[in-house]
Amino acid sequence: MDLPKLLMYASVAEYKKHYEKYYQRGDIRSFDGIRVHFNPQKFGHAFYENSQHRKGPKDVFSEVRAQRMDWIKSTLEHPDARLYKGWNKDKKCHEEARRVSVVHEKFVVVIELSLNKERKLKGNFVTCYVADQSIDKIEDSPAWDREKCLEELGG
Repeated sequence: MDLPKLLMYASVAEYKKHYEKYYQRGDIRSFDGIRVHFNPQKFGHAFYENSQHRKGPKDVFSEVRAQRMDWIKSTLEHPDARLYKGWNKDKKCHEEARRVSVVHEKFVVVIELSLNKERKLKGNFVTCYVADQSIDKIEDSPAWDREKCLEELGG
């Protein structure tokens, strides 16, 4: 599968408009049928970074991240995505209900899973980024398992 084209907008407002139109108001489903929701507040989390390249407040817009926005949908929908349990940095452990998908180069998409009213999995977009520094650690993580996730969530 080819990489989606990079988005090349002139302003943050244009990237935000694209996110709102195609992600917040879109119907994005993973290859295995999970509906993924995109919260407006996640725009800042996903497409901003710390100007000092450290932990801390994300205070500067990242064109590198935003240009790859359409890689999110492509990654979630790709049937050959490699799926890993996500890391919870507060609890310092991998979680069954956090899924990291990798398809395109070192680009990762993180979603949190829960159950909808019908007791089926639904996803909430957390973030996406090019994992230059952490791809090895991600790929050493345990594989994500749908049944274990459902079991943990009580589904």
